[in-house]
Amino acid sequence: MTSSHLSRLDADLIIGSRGSALALWQANWVKAQLEATVPDRRVAIEIIKTTGDKILDAPLSKIGGKGLFTKEIEEALLAGSIDLAVHSLKDLPTVLPDGLGLGAITRREDVRDALVARSGIRSLAELPHAAIVGTSSLRRQAQLRLRRPDVEIKDLRGNVDTRLRKLREGQYDAIILAAAGITRLGLADQITEYLSAEFMLPAVGQGALAIEIRENDTITGEAVGALNHQETRLACEAERAFLAALGGGCQVPIAATATVDGDSLRLCGLVASVEGRSVVQGEQVGSAVDAVHLGQNLAQTLLMMGARELLNEETTNH
Repeated sequence: MTSSHLSRLDADLIIGSRGSALALWQANWVKAQLEATVPDRRVAIEIIKTTGDKILDAPLSKIGGKGLFTKEIEEALLAGSIDLAVHSLKDLPTVLPDGLGLGAITRREDVRDALVARSGIRSLAELPHAAIVGTSSLRRQAQLRLRRPDVEIKDLRGNVDTRLRKLREGQYDAIILAAAGITRLGLADQITEYLSAEFMLPAVGQGALAIEIRENDTITGEAVGALNHQETRLACEAERAFLAALGGGCQVPIAATATVDGDSLRLCGLVASVEGRSVVQGEQVGSAVDAVHLGQNLAQTLLMMGARELLNEETTNH
């Protein structure tokens, strides 16, 4: 569905989404939730092609990072041609354009990374020496090099189906993907090993969906507010505050994950060099209502422990 097929006569709420199978699953899931909570509103989806969808032959870290998957959608939101945008939260920059805000962060799916390997290989430990592993994430690359310095890492772009096809074709011995995306597409049976957060710290916001709206649109804000999962939101706010305070983008391997237990929040964070030889990590525990401050405090702690040098070094190299 494109904008030429949509008008305000057709729908009360228009969701903007990328066109990949996973993005459309996410948008349709939000659509179904909205139709259940505000049944009097007609909801439609508009597919918007982003720069990140068009450039598939270069690593994200070389062409601009996260904003490549959100810029055109946010422009449509600001222009009023859509009412809300659904993103994988890990794709959303920590600084949003003026006038836009997060109307909801939904209940988190599995936060872990997952290994999908060729037939006969059941785990990362079983990968043979010099095996070829596909991932486009500097975060995954750095932590993989730390754990398995003997494997060869090759860049891997494209949607989930494309990545799985490249594995089947024999271009890789294994690939690493977010478990949440594979699960949402009904492909969890493809996973050969779940990588624990202790083994490979996830990306900021991994497993959560963000619903972005115009800040002055109170009607849409009320509609999507019912989809907000406060525990997930507090955890993700801590993670995003950590990333924002570091000032890191896609050029530096940064990872963080937070868990909320009652009134308490535990945040683990990591900054690494791309080759995985230098890693600075730590954790912060405190009150969940202080999520943002906990993220900022952990960032300052890691900066003093050596993360500043890693950030400066990688920024200079790029």
